Amino acid sequence: MTLPFVLAAFSLFTLPMVSLSGRSQSTANTVYEVYALGYAIYPDYPTSSFVAGADQTRKTDAQMMFWLIKGPGGRTVLVDAGCYHERFVKGQGLKDFIKPTEALAKLGLSPGDVTDIIISHLHWDHADGVDLFPNAKVWIQKDEYAYYTGAAWQTGGRHGGIDPEDVLTLVRLNTEGKVNLVDGDDREIIDGIRVYTGGRHTFASQYVGVRTAGGTVVIASDNVYLYENLQRRAPIAQTFDADSNLRAQERMRRIASRPDLIVPGHDPEVFVKFPKPGNGVARIQ
Repeated sequence: MTLPFVLAAFSLFTLPMVSLSGRSQSTANTVYEVYALGYAIYPDYPTSSFVAGADQTRKTDAQMMFWLIKGPGGRTVLVDAGCYHERFVKGQGLKDFIKPTEALAKLGLSPGDVTDIIISHLHWDHADGVDLFPNAKVWIQKDEYAYYTGAAWQTGGRHGGIDPEDVLTLVRLNTEGKVNLVDGDDREIIDGIRVYTGGRHTFASQYVGVRTAGGTVVIASDNVYLYENLQRRAPIAQTFDADSNLRAQERMRRIASRPDLIVPGHDPEVFVKFPKPGNGVARIQ
């Protein structure tokens, strides 16, 4: 979500990167459980900032969430990591906030249990918590990483909603060998978990397809903000390219086994459509 936040330009040293390209050749046919985990509410957010063309007087209590992909053998994958620093929690006026680690604990998991974090994009409410999980490998699009550690901060660059400290944290994790750079679209990074580009919420945002017992779930993150985007076939209002966003939405419909298995990034209705197990946790099935 791109939210009002004053950012200063800064520069980064060029550091070695761990890259990943190509598709996994695994044929294990692993299946997963997928959960949405709520961690805060951003009250009275303009709906017109979510849905292009929406009435500018409308407001939405935006659900702040991230997602858990739970697999066999202790594989515990997060899609995004929420936020936790006070500059966001208090600075952005979040309500009903709990630390992402506390949200994860509702499913009996600790920070050290997380094996992987797929960062859909680098906005603060999705990437700020990446350093809460000490054993996790991080997966991010190579072009997203390159842009926001470089050109975004040059004259003419776009970095709204990207926090400098979060970028520096990601660079540090990269120097520690904890970052995998995904080289492009339609990549199976883990057996049964595939990432796609094209939504263009940020420079190279990605969304995730997950094999479950009930079919393929698509975790759209902010490439689709609300169910309303899908229902109206309306692009998200904050995107590098509205046409690409619409094409991505159509592609999500083809990837997901059912339309209701496309999970938007900030819609509180996720927890209404999927009310179990409850208490801020929704199993997508």
